[in-house]
Amino acid sequence: MTGTQVSAGMLLVATPVLLDPNFADSVVLLLDADGDGALGVVINRPSGVPVSQVLDGWGEVVDEPETLFVGGPVSPEGALAVGLLRPGSEEPAGFRPIVGRLGLIDLDAPVEELDPALEGMRIFAGYAGWAAGQLEVEIDEGSWYVVPAEVPDVFRHDPAGLWRDVLRRQPGELAWTSTRPLDPELN
Repeated sequence: MTGTQVSAGMLLVATPVLLDPNFADSVVLLLDADGDGALGVVINRPSGVPVSQVLDGWGEVVDEPETLFVGGPVSPEGALAVGLLRPGSEEPAGFRPIVGRLGLIDLDAPVEELDPALEGMRIFAGYAGWAAGQLEVEIDEGSWYVVPAEVPDVFRHDPAGLWRDVLRRQPGELAWTSTRPLDPELN
């Protein structure tokens, strides 16, 4: 979907030609995109490491699975949290809007102040980042499809089928990509 506006809240879906193990079959939620570059988190890679094991107090706030997600190869020792405000909730301190009710959560903010305002939350170890113009080049080269996100994409209990499901709901030929075999040469 070249030509689709790259902006915060959109999804980058890895195309079959993207073989980098950090991103093969990944779905990335863009958290920020402007003339200086882009930043996002891979939303379909749970790590298996319980959040409660590394971030005291947040384990009971995050959605199932209650594990850290591998957000990307940049700063994997750091954590970014994405949250969804409950309808009608005021923005609590420690919440920075991305788009609509979706926003970044400051993990240094008191859990007890944020938890009541949140409908969903996910924590990512690391992130994906692109310098100015880099993402646009990768899109033009055919490495990424840019598609609209839906809130449930970010907070799925079972993210294993997310890549196929996101593509399946797209219009036209893009939906066909969701049925490709793992090795097209075997087809």
